[in-house]
Amino acid sequence: MHATMEHMTIWGLISDASLLVKAVMLTLLMASMLSWFLIVRRSAILRRSERDIESFAQRFRAPGELNSLYRDSREAGNEDAGAEQVFTAAYNEYAQLKQQPGVDAEGVMQGVERALYVAISEQEIRLEKGLQFLATVGSVSPYIGLFGTVWGIMNSFIGLSQVQQATLSTVAPGIAEALIATAIGLFAAIPAVIAYNRFSARSQTLLTRYYSLGNEVQMRLYRNLHAGSRNMAAAA
Repeated sequence: MHATMEHMTIWGLISDASLLVKAVMLTLLMASMLSWFLIVRRSAILRRSERDIESFAQRFRAPGELNSLYRDSREAGNEDAGAEQVFTAAYNEYAQLKQQPGVDAEGVMQGVERALYVAISEQEIRLEKGLQFLATVGSVSPYIGLFGTVWGIMNSFIGLSQVQQATLSTVAPGIAEALIATAIGLFAAIPAVIAYNRFSARSQTLLTRYYSLGNEVQMRLYRNLHAGSRNMAAAA
């Protein structure tokens, strides 16, 4: 039984909706809650990652031995410390290859470059985790809500065909409860789309900075490697 125009409320319209429309609304509400959970979580992760690369870049560019920075980075153990993980992977490969006999400077730097590529690819996967769900919610939710609206309006017109006289009082509640599904779909989609675009841009910026950091690490390790070779040649 549809609510009358004098007693229409949002909750009353939802409770009077058909079972399929209620299922559509519940699905959209669950998608919206999951989206907001991801939005809050990814925002915190990106914020920590941005602070981390700022802090690590200052420490890396400061005078000092890379070996001590490597030890400090390994002891940190923070999964959101992407800059430390990129540097640790490169320096670990550098230290291992440098100790192997028969590996020249070019081979060492090629190994460092491969290690950097793998480490930055892992950071890309970490930064983009959850974005696919936000993109799906943003693109699909309006259509799911529209499906619930079409189904609800169709049921309303089927009910109207069974009455003698159709008035605004009989038409409005059924159409209003059907349109709520579209409203919930938009409520779920709009924040997801905004968050997806924002997080994608921030992730790409972080990746660009990781690649820049990787280039700096390569240059500094290259200088260290050739400085060590010159020292050994001078001692000989």
